This record gives sequence, C-alpha cells and structure tokens, in this order.
Amino acid sequence: MSVGLIALLDDIAALAKVAAASLDDIATQAAKAGAKAAGVVIDDAAVTPRYVTGFSAARELPIIGRIALGSLKNKLLILLPAALILSLVAPMAITPLLMIGGLYLCYEGVEKVYAFVLPHAAHAHESTLETASLDPQSLEDEKIAGAIKTDFILSAEIMAITLSAVPSGSIFTQALILAVVGIGITVAVYGGVALIVKADDLGLMMARSGMRPPVGSLLRTLGRGLVTGMPYFLKVLGVVGTAAMIWVGGGIIVHGLEAYGFDGLAHIIHDAGETASHAVPSLASAVRWIVEAAGAGVVGIVAGLIAIPAASHGISPIWRFLKSVLPRRRRKTAVAEGRD
Repeated sequence: MSVGLIALLDDIAALAKVAAASLDDIATQAAKAGAKAAGVVIDDAAVTPRYVTGFSAARELPIIGRIALGSLKNKLLILLPAALILSLVAPMAITPLLMIGGLYLCYEGVEKVYAFVLPHAAHAHESTLETASLDPQSLEDEKIAGAIKTDFILSAEIMAITLSAVPSGSIFTQALILAVVGIGITVAVYGGVALIVKADDLGLMMARSGMRPPVGSLLRTLGRGLVTGMPYFLKVLGVVGTAAMIWVGGGIIVHGLEAYGFDGLAHIIHDAGETASHAVPSLASAVRWIVEAAGAGVVGIVAGLIAIPAASHGISPIWRFLKSVLPRRRRKTAVAEGRD
C-alpha cells in the first residue's frame, strides 16, 4: 500500500515537472512572439489616447475600460479562434483579410490628416457617411465603437505576427500562447494608456502637495510640469497615432503584395532603408527603420486617398441603403406575424 502510494506520488511529481516545463515553454514562446509584435503594440498604444480626448476627466477611465474589454473580446473570442481555424482550413485567406484591415487603417489615418488640412471638405465627406449626433452618450458610444474597430485591425496584425512566430505544434499550445500574448498586450497597452491620460490629474495632486521642502518643492515643480506638459504630449501622441495607423496600414499592404509576388514596392522601400543606413553607420538601425516606415507611410497615404472617395461614393451609399431596407423588412415581417 505504501509502495503504491509512493509510486503514485512519483508519477504526480513527474507530471508536475512536465506541466511546469510546458508552462515555461509557453511563457518563453509567448514572450518571443510578443516581442516580434512590439511595433504594432507601440502603434496601438499611440492610437488609443485620441479616443478619450474631449471627454470629462470622470469619463476617461470608464472609456478606456470599455475599449480594453472590447479589445480582449476581439483577441480572445474572435481573432484567436479565427486565426487557428484559418491557419488549419484556409491559410491563404489570412493575407487578403489582413490587407483589407491595412486598407481600413490607411483610410482612418488619412481621413484624420484630410480633416486637419481641409476641414471643410472633410466635414462634407463625413456628412456623406453618417449624420453627426449631438447626444453625449451617443458620441461616447461612437468613439468607443471606432476605437474597438481600429483595435480589431491592430489586434489582428498582432495575432497574425504571433501565430507566425509560434513553432508548429499542438493547437492547444498555439491557443495558449496566443491567449497569453493577447491578454498581456492588452493589459500593457491599456494600462499604459490609462496612466498617460490620468497623468495630468496626478500632476495636479502633486502640485497641491503640502509637504515641506525640499521634497515638497520638487513634487510641486514636477506636478506643475505634468499639468502644463500633458496636453501638448497628448497632441503629439495623437499625431504619432495617426501616423502609426498610416504606416502600419501601408506596411500591411506592402507585405501582402509581396506575398502575392508583387514585391517591387517592398524592394524599393528595403533598398532605400539600406542605402540610408549606410550613410549614417552610427545610427544604422534607427535610420533604416525611419526610412522604411516613411516608405510604408507613403503607400498608406496613397491607399487612404483612394479609399476615401471609394467609401464616400461606393461603400457608404450601399451601407445606408442596407440600413434603410432591413428595418422595413423587419417591420413587414412583424406586421405579417401580427396578422397571423
């Protein structure tokens, strides 16, 4: 009896070691895969704060919380199973879907630039898409929905990069790695965004500190600096976020075209980056990245400029027609059922 119990305990210990090794392996692979998606993660963090500008301080954290929850749903309930299914059943569908998402990012980013450069024309364009709502709750809901849609595209890119970095193995292991990366990135991005948007409140609290010098003086100086500087920082971050949408979207399109054999753009951008990096050897990596991002940005601007009239004169009229037809059909169905 005691020998059997000892053998059972040995088996349990062996299983625990295997499980611990598997968990360590999953954590290591998740860290490596997450590092490969770091560029898109930075873009995601830069894009998000602009969705909470214009709202009261009391609404900032609830809005970020709703966007973060939507982001988790995107990653865990939609993108994770979709990525695994597509990789098994139709891997050829992943690239065109990512390219469509990249085009949407270009459209969103260029539309923001369009609104800044030509505000009157941009207002006319927006009026062809949707009627503006003056209801604060509706405005908040629209902002959150827009943020979640943008997050969906960025999250799809993150999950695709993660899946490509995961070595082939059991689907259970792949799912766990995708889930770990998805949750970790969401917490990091939206935790960082929450700290950024509430930094001015922290600065105000520090500026009002009643502590004695020299600590109190230092806190008050830092607090005043935060209060004064954060609005400018958020504006800069908004510009970075818009630029990020354009260059990430353009990069997705370039890589997608390359996957289908149209690699001319990719070679031009890569060669430009290599040439620039040789010109400044001490900053080779940084210069290469800047030039390649700029090249992807140019592609993104062109794609966005094509997408804006396409959305105004093609997609939007069809969408408005469908929205007007579906309610009528529902009403007719309800009336018919009432007669029955």
